[in-house]
Amino acid sequence: MSRTIVVGLDGSPESLAAADWAAREALRTDAHLRVVHAWQWHPYIYAPLAGVAVPAPQDDPQREWAERLPHETAAQLAAVHPGLSVSAERVAEQPVTVLLAAAEDAELLVLGSRGLSGVAGFLTGSVGQAVVARSRTPIVLVRAAEGSEDVRESRHVVLGLDLEHSDTSVIEFAFEAAARRTADLRVVHGWSLPPYYGYSGATDAVAEADLLAEAQRRLTDVLHPWREKFPCVQVHEQAVVGGAGPHLVDASRDAELVVVGRRHRQTPVGTHIGPVTQAVLHHSTAPVAVVPHE
Repeated sequence: MSRTIVVGLDGSPESLAAADWAAREALRTDAHLRVVHAWQWHPYIYAPLAGVAVPAPQDDPQREWAERLPHETAAQLAAVHPGLSVSAERVAEQPVTVLLAAAEDAELLVLGSRGLSGVAGFLTGSVGQAVVARSRTPIVLVRAAEGSEDVRESRHVVLGLDLEHSDTSVIEFAFEAAARRTADLRVVHGWSLPPYYGYSGATDAVAEADLLAEAQRRLTDVLHPWREKFPCVQVHEQAVVGGAGPHLVDASRDAELVVVGRRHRQTPVGTHIGPVTQAVLHHSTAPVAVVPHE
């Protein structure tokens, strides 16, 4: 099966930036780009004064726009990125259903994001959360200001690595992304002091240094086979005390891509993304790849 990247499109600046990012990634990976726009035309509209539903006009401008949007965007992408294999379609279904179904047959799903305001356009709020939390395909979220990687001064990819729940798919995604970009890989691991430090009222500097050295050793051991598999990637390790979220957000300022994992698990209130991934999605200034894993 040929490789496919799917980008969700709604016409917002964020989704157009995501489409451009996805086109460049498709060229890097020799993949086909599929532009998908989910929009449902309602054949009846409600007239509140009359209290009845009446047929909507067949020449509805919004319906015409929805038909044109994906195809015009695909044509523009093909013109800007020579050699790009691209197709486009509008699907008459709910966005979450459309994007999750499209992602099943793809190796990557790319969406637009507004950072603190949530996922852009038709992905606002609970819809965007549902796509990110339920997809079993890696998702990259791109903000409008991130249109071109060329504007960033340094060339590196950032990986947030949780050694307690590490997964090879997350590590491999980050190494492959760095290798494709001829970029360095910066790996950030957050670790916590043992619970008894909270009761003692004081910390032992020697013991804390030993714990830091142990966390660094574990990080080095986990990354060792990947360094051998990707000798072209220069790796920089960073073990930090506390949550990795703020450190990843800080590292995103001059990164080309931030990679984080998301475990497949259910909570009593539904799907769960995780605090570190949430923080990065809301505050990162670079595109964020969320890689699901068991």
